[in-house]
Amino acid sequence: MEKDLKFQNITHKKMDFDQVFDHILTFMKKDPLGNYRLMLGTDSQIHPSHTIFITGIVIQRVGKGAWACFCKKLISRKMTTLHERISYETSLTEHIASLFTEDKKNEMIDIILPHIYKGATFTMEGHIDIGSGERNRTRLYVNEMVARIESLGIEPKIKPDSIAASSYANKYTK
Repeated sequence: MEKDLKFQNITHKKMDFDQVFDHILTFMKKDPLGNYRLMLGTDSQIHPSHTIFITGIVIQRVGKGAWACFCKKLISRKMTTLHERISYETSLTEHIASLFTEDKKNEMIDIILPHIYKGATFTMEGHIDIGSGERNRTRLYVNEMVARIESLGIEPKIKPDSIAASSYANKYTK
């Protein structure tokens, strides 16, 4: 399945995951003293004949910019059941997270490791496009989806902190 995944952003089209990972490393190496957040998240949009899922990968150097890309998955039906759609979004995020193997995570950590006593940091987050607010229809699924992301050993974020899903990926679902 990894070979079928194609990522893009405004300057690069049809990147495979290895190319995406190289961009992330290059971005981090420009400032190894940075505070880095690797954010992964998926959003979806129902269209008349299909449902589009966008999974974003965002590497943010806090306060100093970011590099991002996304991949698109089209399901050829209207996925109207909320739990199914939220669960599928989470599955796509889990899949992208699994591409960041221990070796790949260690490569990223090795960039900042010599600088942690000077304040450099690295975190990996799974962003879920759900909220716990009383009016939010997705609140029923927060515990389930958060537990799934936590089981990967990455930090779950929900609205309003799930910007990779609810802002970046959302932008490309329209």
